[in-house]
Amino acid sequence: MMSIESFPRCRTGFARTLAAIGAACLLAFGTAAVHADAGSLRAKHGELRERLSNNPYQRALHIDSTEASNSLQGDVYAVLDHPFEKVRDALKEPGAWCDVMLLPFNTKYCRASEGGGGQQLAVRIGRKFNQPVEQAFKIDFQFRNAAATADYLETRVTAPEGPVGTRDYRIRVEAVPLPGGKTFMHLSYAYGYGTASRLAMSAYLATAGADKIGFSQTRDANGQLQYIDGMRGAIERNAMRYYLAIDAYLDALDTPASQQVEKRIQQWFTESERYPRQLREMDRTTYVTMKRAEYERQQTAALN
Repeated sequence: MMSIESFPRCRTGFARTLAAIGAACLLAFGTAAVHADAGSLRAKHGELRERLSNNPYQRALHIDSTEASNSLQGDVYAVLDHPFEKVRDALKEPGAWCDVMLLPFNTKYCRASEGGGGQQLAVRIGRKFNQPVEQAFKIDFQFRNAAATADYLETRVTAPEGPVGTRDYRIRVEAVPLPGGKTFMHLSYAYGYGTASRLAMSAYLATAGADKIGFSQTRDANGQLQYIDGMRGAIERNAMRYYLAIDAYLDALDTPASQQVEKRIQQWFTESERYPRQLREMDRTTYVTMKRAEYERQQTAALN
């Protein structure tokens, strides 16, 4: 949805909450077209083969975003250097998603549980620096595996509404195996919003977020390439953050269990520093100290 960067106080405090939730909902989608099966996702990989091989991201990645009158949508396509079985078995578990979602700086807490309506993720989103978790905004997601077969994964996370007029959060991740022990993954996300949320985000983009950019490029009126900015830029930054979080989580699975949290914290920050114009928000010491404490809290706190 929105950017997860910090905002000025006052009116744009609404935008801070909206932006943080957008980060936690990294993959939400509303009216996005649905790939029906493994075959269509493989066809998409073939279509994007050249862009995945030649791009400015320093990795096999393609980011796209669109903006409509009352919704935003983002699509992230990436080749993961992990076998499909490993990706499928990890990302079909709601607890793994909590570990992934906690890596970007605004997520303060995530707990997976089994409820009457199925599996759930209780998430708390707040400011990018240290914050008591009780003061962070709570949003509850339903988690469901739509498919987890030998050649196709599809996972969905949904919430009907958010703060300040936002609505229809739907998270979808799908993946298929590739030759050579790799995986092609697609993350879809979008959300709907109303007047209040549009005004809040506009205020942020006119002040603290005025210099923020995304990753994809378009041509201006003079034919010169320029980076996407505004609300589409915010979606693209969030997409990259969470792609890096998934990759860091998967990489850490190859280390002893006692070292996995530290490895993914360190790796997420290192990889985000490849893109300082888009992603830099704090120094390593601040980030690592904060995330160590938040992972510890995630293991011990029981919040309503």
